[in-house]
Amino acid sequence: MQKIRKAVIPVAGFGTRFLPATKAMPKEMLPIVDKPIIQYVVEEAVASGITDIILVTGASKRAVEDHFDYNYEMEAWLIKQGKEEQLEEIRKIAEMANFIYVRQKGPYGNGTPVLSAKDVIGDEPFVVLWGDEFIYSNPPRARQCIDVYEKYDAPVISAIEVAREDVSKYGIADVELVADNIYRIKSLVEKPDPSDAPSTLATHGCYLLTPDIFDELKQLKPGKGGEIWLPEAVQALAKKRSVYACKVKNATYYDTGSKLGYLKANVDFALRDKTLGEEFRKYLHSVV
Repeated sequence: MQKIRKAVIPVAGFGTRFLPATKAMPKEMLPIVDKPIIQYVVEEAVASGITDIILVTGASKRAVEDHFDYNYEMEAWLIKQGKEEQLEEIRKIAEMANFIYVRQKGPYGNGTPVLSAKDVIGDEPFVVLWGDEFIYSNPPRARQCIDVYEKYDAPVISAIEVAREDVSKYGIADVELVADNIYRIKSLVEKPDPSDAPSTLATHGCYLLTPDIFDELKQLKPGKGGEIWLPEAVQALAKKRSVYACKVKNATYYDTGSKLGYLKANVDFALRDKTLGEEFRKYLHSVV
């Protein structure tokens, strides 16, 4: 069984839900306290054992590439100022992993960036994480999915339980329980009506895929909005082999691509911060 060492992170979207802030700045670079969203996603991958990060970019995403590169001018200034702690912190960003950049080519949709990374992935299993959302969990969500893959030698999608009234916001899995928090996916239903949903298990966030997904993506015809959708390729793959869902343990999901989810993430991480937490908690009490 091949070791999972590569992660694909699509970052080519326009971030229209955050306009005008994202007119000139990538949505993935919006800060959660003092780190951009994309850094939390990369840190999760690295903490899960990933060594190669493939960022699928588009126009106006140069800031993402710069963030994960060295900034020698800033480093020289920090050395001169004696700011050793900050110097070490920014150097670590570039040294976390081997960063590879690929430009997205083809129609819109979340399947296209995965297909764009095909030549870099080669004949290896890999993880897909999204650059504008993440799950805070221990162990990391991606690590939990990798553990399931290593047990069953099959594709895995992370999953979380959602309220019945919220199922229309997610891709919902029709599943059968295999063991503990592991399910075999029978089918995926995209944004079902609450009365029609086969379960309340939302499958999204982390896709651990095998190379045969590329054949399914190539055969897909553009769907809703003329876009190529990764869940449709996974659905086709699930008809040919077992695909599993891993219900993430100890999970808090942050949809930082939405304004409310972004604000919630900032509040939660500020409260966890060792230097800010106590004072910020007092402030929240004062306004509430």
